[in-house]
Amino acid sequence: MRDFQKRKTHVFFSLLSLPSTAMGFALSIQISALSWILTTQYELDIHDVGLVWAAGPLAGILGQVIIGVISDRVWFWSGRRRPFILIGGVLAALMLLALPNLDVISKGMGVGGILGVAIAVALTLDLAINVSFNPTRSIIADVTDEGDERTKGFTWMQSISGTFGVLAYAVGAVFDNYVLIYSGAIIVLLFSVIPPLFISEPRELDPEEPGRNAPSSGERHESLAGMLLAIRPLWGFLVYDIYAMGRRIAGIEPETYYAEIACGIVTVLLIAFTLLEKDRPGGDGLASFRRVIAAHSFSWVGIQTTFVFLIAFLQQQMPTLPAIELGRVGSTSFLVLNAVGALLPALVLMPLSHRIGRIRTHVICLSFMTAGYVGLYLYGLGPLHIYVLMAVLGIGWAAIVSLPFAIVSQKVSQSRMGLFMGLFNLSVVLPQLVVSLGVALIVSRAADKGVIFALSAASLALSAIAWSFVREEDG
Repeated sequence: MRDFQKRKTHVFFSLLSLPSTAMGFALSIQISALSWILTTQYELDIHDVGLVWAAGPLAGILGQVIIGVISDRVWFWSGRRRPFILIGGVLAALMLLALPNLDVISKGMGVGGILGVAIAVALTLDLAINVSFNPTRSIIADVTDEGDERTKGFTWMQSISGTFGVLAYAVGAVFDNYVLIYSGAIIVLLFSVIPPLFISEPRELDPEEPGRNAPSSGERHESLAGMLLAIRPLWGFLVYDIYAMGRRIAGIEPETYYAEIACGIVTVLLIAFTLLEKDRPGGDGLASFRRVIAAHSFSWVGIQTTFVFLIAFLQQQMPTLPAIELGRVGSTSFLVLNAVGALLPALVLMPLSHRIGRIRTHVICLSFMTAGYVGLYLYGLGPLHIYVLMAVLGIGWAAIVSLPFAIVSQKVSQSRMGLFMGLFNLSVVLPQLVVSLGVALIVSRAADKGVIFALSAASLALSAIAWSFVREEDG
């Protein structure tokens, strides 16, 4: 172990943050460029763009839980998380290079349509990101002590990752998305390959470290039935995703929204039951874990809707803008969002959480984000209005990408950190898949694409309400 790691210096926390920064940078490129390149260069419609975006949540479902379980148990290349960070980083860099060349790949493979190749490349990119995503966060929990030190690790992670996210959108805004893609591939490769070589991972993990609220580390949580029980509040999302994916593959175009309404009602009831559920004396601590994932899930319906369909709104609002300029407006919007998201965690959220608690801080931030979405729906008429209101959204974004990770990492057994981080991430990817398969249908049929902000506002409001039912001791 190197001296800077023993002394927990700023250099240590910076290096520890870079692998996560690499994956965040790859995601920033995806958010900035994927919808833009599919609609402008390859001329796919909104519904097909949503289908391509569905690759990410599918990869998350497969990758994060499985890799989480495996990385808790294996040791090779002198690490538990390191091998998966290296593999995912290299593959992600290669897939980024493939994005602007989908037509070349399609012709080379003799495939007639671009959609299938786009889905394959997006799926591989997302699978690569998801292979590394969970380990880049689990390694922070592995090498830091519970409490303020771990919170510091996650807030530093978000500050550095967010700063580079801002850089990604700045490159797209000042130059263009093609420059962003090619330069980003280099950054992703370097940040995912070099830093892990300087971080020493513990060979053994302490299963008792988090204390009494930790879900037990018994084998039952690693069975399929155990994992399904652990994510019970997300069953409504899961059922809808299976139904909608089957419908999409079969080429069935629904005429009504009955299925969406039914699954929505089931989801709200399951989450309400979870939030009101009490911990049993001597129980396994899963009730508190479920409350966190229940509250977190609604946030991602709103956020992912913005990520996927902002370009559709911009195209409607600014129909005369050339494709490159439209891409710059989108990149600048996400630049503002991530600039606020990068600055707040370490400078504001960490000291505020220490003073009033993480849960109350999170609820306040989500309330600001809800107000920002309402503002976008009512007043998002031009670039300046959008940029100002995206800054308001950034307050909630800063909390979403930092506080929940710190909360969940301090309440699960360290020896099962990978498993529970993977299960926690299902509260992200299952709602994301709902956006790709369900919200895409609504947006594609809506005459006013501003509906994306109305849906996002409703989702964030529900999330803020749900988080208010999470007890501080749950984190």
